[in-house]
Amino acid sequence: MAPMAFFPRPVSPKSALSDFWSYFSASRAHKWPLLGLSMAITYVIVWAFVIDANTNTMPTQNQIFYVESWDVHRPDAAIILQQKMDLAKRESILAKKQQDMQHVADLFGIDWRTDEARNTARRKEALKQINALLDARLVKAEAGEKPATQARQP
Repeated sequence: MAPMAFFPRPVSPKSALSDFWSYFSASRAHKWPLLGLSMAITYVIVWAFVIDANTNTMPTQNQIFYVESWDVHRPDAAIILQQKMDLAKRESILAKKQQDMQHVADLFGIDWRTDEARNTARRKEALKQINALLDARLVKAEAGEKPATQARQP
């Protein structure tokens, strides 16, 4: 079997390169304008694909934003409890995404365990501080709350 079996039978890489070189070494009047035209057409086609790839990938207008509606007289304790629940939900979503990315890293042979151990320790410390702050604010809010009937009376 020939080493360059993907070329057609009468053509070898050596003869293909010699044909290419003989074409560009000959002095022909139409050679350079055709080369320029072919490069310009190729550029336009590639440019059109790049522009098309960036079109409508992320619409900039007519975006819908959903905003939760809350009661005006909602106590501070309820707000803080909602913040704690949102934080826990965010952390569970983050943990799931991290597991997915760790699986991908394992497939590609990327060593992530040392960085993950360091970052997990930092993250746990930060979460501990945030939860302590929210707990302190919750205690303060619950201590300062008045019954709902007294809060509406002047």
